[in-house]
Amino acid sequence: MRVHAPTAAAAAGPLRADINVTPLVDVCLVLLIIFMVVTPMIRDGVEVALPEAARPESIPEKAGQIVVSLRRDGTIWVNDAPVGPEALAQALRALGATGRDREVLVRGDRALPYGRVRAVFKLLNDAGVARAALVTLRDDRRGGS
Repeated sequence: MRVHAPTAAAAAGPLRADINVTPLVDVCLVLLIIFMVVTPMIRDGVEVALPEAARPESIPEKAGQIVVSLRRDGTIWVNDAPVGPEALAQALRALGATGRDREVLVRGDRALPYGRVRAVFKLLNDAGVARAALVTLRDDRRGGS
């Protein structure tokens, strides 16, 4: 008969199957820091040089807001898709922008003539949009609070 000597593992007791969560927490914290650094760098929508205003009215961001952007070259974008002036009304209806509770934000490039921006507001009105607002930046040099 052969006798086995107890090993160090057997002497320590039964095998434990615990999960060590410390590496998991470390990875989660690193990912959180990465997202906190990268998130402000993410651009919203189409690149537009917005005009500045001394005291713009603050409009909170809400889910379901539709953004119409007018780029410097005159192209019209609805959210992140380019549309022509003749297809703007159809694109807005497809997104449900014609209801009274939906808000359309217009981001017009500062280099565009005012008449081009006004023409888009007329198209929005003709499409049945009840609420539209022009997006501007706060100009602190002109006495904005």
